[in-house]
Amino acid sequence: MAVMPTLIKENPLESSYTKHDQLYKELIDTFFEEFLEVFFPDIHNNLNFQQIRPLSEEVFTSMTDGEARRLDIVIEAKLKETDVVVIVHVEPQSYKQTNFNERMYHYFSMLHNKYRKPIIPIAVLSYDDDWEENQYTLAFPFFHVITFNYLTLHLRKKNWRDYIGSDNPVAAALLSEMGYTKKERVQVKKEFLRMIVRMNLNPAKQRLIYGFFESYLKLTEVEEEQL
Repeated sequence: MAVMPTLIKENPLESSYTKHDQLYKELIDTFFEEFLEVFFPDIHNNLNFQQIRPLSEEVFTSMTDGEARRLDIVIEAKLKETDVVVIVHVEPQSYKQTNFNERMYHYFSMLHNKYRKPIIPIAVLSYDDDWEENQYTLAFPFFHVITFNYLTLHLRKKNWRDYIGSDNPVAAALLSEMGYTKKERVQVKKEFLRMIVRMNLNPAKQRLIYGFFESYLKLTEVEEEQL
């Protein structure tokens, strides 16, 4: 008997957002440990990375335009020195959505109902707007029902210069999404290339990192001349 996907409604997403999802999925699936190491060290220090398993192909949402969409980054892991299994859900978000906190709660509920395991929810925000929520509350004047919290990484609020001394491939790729001025674009790519050289990645991983960076920070011909 076929199992129907679990459905959650969300606003229509353009093809560019689908591409955004795919880029982040490939980056974080490939460098999951490095992603947590550079941005969420407390989580990184408590996970056993010898036993991780992606669950991405098993979880679906629905979009109002009729297309199916996966929760792309859903990874099962164990806590160090225990048998406790947890699920890490990372949700990339490229545009401001004022009900995004509610959507994160829906995703959390769906995952918990399906797997009955502790969930670590993380939102990666990459839009220019300052809007940022890390909590969803359901309450009445006479009764507080629930407060749901999730972790956030708002890339535009990160200073790219804080990461150029790192040999972390995720930090290198995400320089392209961090906060920098138009005048700094050439310098950002220059430091990115320096990081790539220092890391000495294999060709496949180097192409992945370079392709991600170029998708979000592609220099003009004049800027390439300056570089």
